[in-house]
Amino acid sequence: MLKNYTEKTSVAKTIIALIVVAILEFIAFYILLPPLNIHDIGSWIFQGFFVLLFLIATFFCSKENNIEQLSVTIVSKIVTAVIAIGVVVVVIGGLTSLEIFNASRYSSLIKVKECKFEDEIAQTDTVNDIALMDTKSARVVGERAIGSLSDLVSQYVINQDYNQIDYNGQPKKVATLEYADFFKWFNNRKNGIPGYVLVDPVEFEAEYIKLDKPIKYTSSARFNDKLQRKLRFEYPTAIFEGYYFELDNDGNPYYICPTLTAKIGLFGGKDVKGVVIFDPCTGKSKYYDVKNVPQWVDRVYDGDLATRKFDWYGTLSDGFINSIIGQKDCKITTEDYGYKVMDDDVWIYTGVTSVIDDSSNIGFVMINARTGETRYFKAAGAEEFSAMDAAEGQVQNLGYKASFPAIINIGGEPTYFMVLKDKSNLVKQYALVNVKKYSIVATGTTQRDTLSSYNKLMKENNLGNKQAIDDMNNDLPNVNIQVTDIEYITTDGETYVYISDENNNVYKELFAEDESLIFIKPGAQITIYYEEDKKDGKKNADESQSTTDGESQENGLDNAKYDSQNIKTIVKWKAQGE
Repeated sequence: MLKNYTEKTSVAKTIIALIVVAILEFIAFYILLPPLNIHDIGSWIFQGFFVLLFLIATFFCSKENNIEQLSVTIVSKIVTAVIAIGVVVVVIGGLTSLEIFNASRYSSLIKVKECKFEDEIAQTDTVNDIALMDTKSARVVGERAIGSLSDLVSQYVINQDYNQIDYNGQPKKVATLEYADFFKWFNNRKNGIPGYVLVDPVEFEAEYIKLDKPIKYTSSARFNDKLQRKLRFEYPTAIFEGYYFELDNDGNPYYICPTLTAKIGLFGGKDVKGVVIFDPCTGKSKYYDVKNVPQWVDRVYDGDLATRKFDWYGTLSDGFINSIIGQKDCKITTEDYGYKVMDDDVWIYTGVTSVIDDSSNIGFVMINARTGETRYFKAAGAEEFSAMDAAEGQVQNLGYKASFPAIINIGGEPTYFMVLKDKSNLVKQYALVNVKKYSIVATGTTQRDTLSSYNKLMKENNLGNKQAIDDMNNDLPNVNIQVTDIEYITTDGETYVYISDENNNVYKELFAEDESLIFIKPGAQITIYYEEDKKDGKKNADESQSTTDGESQENGLDNAKYDSQNIKTIVKWKAQGE
């Protein structure tokens, strides 16, 4: 009778242990939110931990007399067998996923199209419409957009992960507001998050967009309002690669959530399977296969994933052994990457260097962040960080730091274009660096001045298509004027020429860029090719962001005369009749 009582007690304790472990697992699942997917190693570890915990509990529940004398029950045998099978599956699955056994499969995860640089990258006639702002600068500009809104700054903060998007054909950076802390969420959870910040990386401007319907689900929310928790309970098996805040063509907010699957073995060759598009205002979501993602979506492939796939292609195409010994034709991407809006999509771009010699690039790669289309361009020259160092060297006395550069086509020459920032991440100057010869560096306080200097250096060094460079600005607006006044004004040690015409229009140019301006006298009739500025210095790096009171006066500008006028920047000029 005592034996039967002991057995019943042991069974009861085992059931209680199972319930307790199940409750603990649910709590852990609620907090950690792991995917319940055999292709995720974290899921195996998560489940294995609680199976092991239950096994330990069954041993203690099955003791007869004392803790030293444990009887092995049927339950413990089953649990032990489950653990053993799990270990075997993970080990075999891991081995069959290794690159050493699957080199050709890894290298075939992407199809790479080799292209000519000048055929695919349109020649840049002007540099005023290129998005150069990095995330750090976007944060500075974005903070200003809500700085004066006291009801927002006291309760919310801007998400630091600004996402690059193509918004109706224009490059933009966007970030949602987030709750500042737990108590801010608790006090505002019924009202939600009222809007987001939209940054123009071309004009260095930002605006706060207030939504008609507030955002309810976000990463900073708690409990069931948390974005990741909402999605996990709706898609328990999905391996989410990320959660990217984007806008549709009407400015409505969505989270784009790519899902991954293993293409090689049990765990290897992770690639995008599909996308969940989640409405954070309503909580509704829809899954799309990767081939059927809507056109307005920009970020299906993350930069890390895209470059990792190219690295597999670049190193494993000739086999695993070659990637270790010999390394013939092995190439990899450089350490960082940028984003470029092109063909109504966002493209990831980065340099490509040889595995053997990573001091210079042998080309660069562009990957469509929506479709995964990959284009490779052969273009030997400096890698991005060498170009950044070269640009910083030009302003070494000022201590400015270069942003990761964009790559553009100027006169048929691959060229790095970047901004130079101070310690506060404010843009101070611009820089152009030739990819083939990174000793050819042009810097300036305006984009136009920088391009003009670079074109002169190109001519002096016999680089690029001379005719293309000469004709670069012929399609710009031009006007025939009679000069009524001309003034020379010094700003930060540089002299600008201001020309007024009979209609009180004002045109300006940096004197050092075109010393022939000295021959222009009042009464002269000339043709001016120009670019529009909203106001003087719109494209000036210092003035494209807010300045302190009186700064423009310290620079020596005659604000009373010029600051409110629509000043046009001179690109080139000629006497009428020439």
